[in-house]
Amino acid sequence: MAECKDPKCPIHGSLRTRGAVFEGKVVSTKTKKTVVIEIPSLQRVRKYERLEKRRSKIHAYVPECMKVKEGDRVRIAECRKLSKTKSHVVVK
Repeated sequence: MAECKDPKCPIHGSLRTRGAVFEGKVVSTKTKKTVVIEIPSLQRVRKYERLEKRRSKIHAYVPECMKVKEGDRVRIAECRKLSKTKSHVVVK
């Protein structure tokens, strides 16, 4: 990792993280400085006594010092709202 001048970087900049930390797989890197992460989960259905698979997609900001591509497993942390859809940042 190279030193970066990005003010929104949680490591080198001044962006504070708080709250939830998720781990998931990068699904899309098409937008600039943004990735879409898919987070799988299991939900219990009491009526049928089974588990069902669910997934959610979260948009996250990518600092300049991190190189992320599709298929990577990343860790994201919650932060202040950065745009309309982004309130998470890639940490690892």
